[in-house]
Amino acid sequence: MKKTVQKSKDTIEYYIERTEKLELEKEELEAKLKWYKEQFRLSQQHRFGSSSEKTNQDQLSLFNEAEDTANPTVEEPTLETITYKRKKNKGQRDQQLESLPKETIEYRLPIDEQVCSCCDGVLHEMSTEVRRELKIIPAEVKVVEHVRHVYSCRHCDQREINTPIVTAKMPKPVFPGSLASPSAMAFIMSQKYVEGMPLYRQEKYFERFGVSISRQTMANWMVHGSSTWLELLYNEMHAKLLGLDVLHADETTLQVLRESERAATSNSYMWLYRSGQMDVPIVLYDYQQTRASKHPRRFLEGFTGYLSVDGYAGYNGIPNITLVGCWAHARRKFTDALKALPESASTSAVKAKEGLAFCNQLFDIERDLKDVSPEDRYNKRLERSKPVLDVFSAWLREQTPRVLPKSALGQAIKYCRNQWERLEAFLEDGRLEIDNNRAERSIKPFIIGRKNWLFSNTAKGAKSSAIIYSIVETAKENGLNPYHYLKYLFEELPNMDMTDKSNLNQFLPWSPTIPEKCRVPNK
Repeated sequence: MKKTVQKSKDTIEYYIERTEKLELEKEELEAKLKWYKEQFRLSQQHRFGSSSEKTNQDQLSLFNEAEDTANPTVEEPTLETITYKRKKNKGQRDQQLESLPKETIEYRLPIDEQVCSCCDGVLHEMSTEVRRELKIIPAEVKVVEHVRHVYSCRHCDQREINTPIVTAKMPKPVFPGSLASPSAMAFIMSQKYVEGMPLYRQEKYFERFGVSISRQTMANWMVHGSSTWLELLYNEMHAKLLGLDVLHADETTLQVLRESERAATSNSYMWLYRSGQMDVPIVLYDYQQTRASKHPRRFLEGFTGYLSVDGYAGYNGIPNITLVGCWAHARRKFTDALKALPESASTSAVKAKEGLAFCNQLFDIERDLKDVSPEDRYNKRLERSKPVLDVFSAWLREQTPRVLPKSALGQAIKYCRNQWERLEAFLEDGRLEIDNNRAERSIKPFIIGRKNWLFSNTAKGAKSSAIIYSIVETAKENGLNPYHYLKYLFEELPNMDMTDKSNLNQFLPWSPTIPEKCRVPNK
């Protein structure tokens, strides 16, 4: 057995060994300090700086919006005086107002005033002047009584044994036994899921009309509307989605207060799946308790094709699916690396800028190929993007041993190397996009809404939210007004045979049979 020889403090070997140990500890502490400084600078940037890689001029101060956006040189869009003696070509303003309903108020001189002040002759109408205004009509609440008349035959009533009774037809209610009308249910849903107004604020809103509708009642209406009617469309949209070749996916957190065997502070998840740029717009949300990989496996069962995602490993290993990485995430890593570096770190800053330049070069190529066909895009990417990827891949391998693995720059390089197979997958098909921003844009309405209503009370409510968000977001992407579309659904679906798929398909958001009143007027 080998004995450990302890060096005496009087020997030079002892002090040499101790010095080496202290040097190693010093290097380790300096590396940790550098990492903590990077994280502090990043947190400061995320908290106080721009959240995007580029400045958005539309992100103005909330409280100074009127002052910041006011411009006295801009022509007032809602007021116009026209003398019809002159011909005037229709401008952009006229085209915008053309699709709106019009109300005309005419002002004429009284008969006794239609006298010339010079010669007392009769005045004739020479021309007209028109002033246009936008009239806003606030919501109003009224009670609608559906009175159905019942008819019988007096002759048979007096002389026959049986008397035929005929009842007038009446539309079926959207929620039997409640005060909910199609318009009320559609209004409450659109206010919460489109405008981000939580139910407790809607409750106060209705109180100002003299109507008492509790938030619990409104929640019951929405759960019934989604589970009874909207889920039928959701299932059809899900089936349509699985038949496509290119999809995008993302996920975000959601707090549900009352879930069995789970603390109220536990994180649940709202998953998002949507179609790509070449297919009919379909946006579907799926509520689940966890972020486990079994959930996308279940939802995407039967799908074969490409799935654009971020770097989350939960999508790995799904059968028959090729994962496509997100270059926006890769670029963001290098942007964060630059933000995290101190001004004195010139060498690391140069390397971070080099990595960022490779990413920007790929995005510049994509902008050039925006309007070309998928076939041309595929060929041009092989010609222009593939050489950039080859050089970038070599650069990543060269830089790996030269940077600290836990530094922001090291993490950016590590992310790209770990995700490389996904990141270069966009070369395989011209229909694929270089990033997953399409999914991120689609999940953003949910994230913005969550900031207002914060949480769901129950899992049942969270599932209803997923269905309603799916309907309204898909409606928006297909050029529909969510309120008018929901109102149309709640008027028609209760009176249709929903077991007939052909009947159901005509109510899907992209159906050409959707009435014009449900569509957003062209700008």
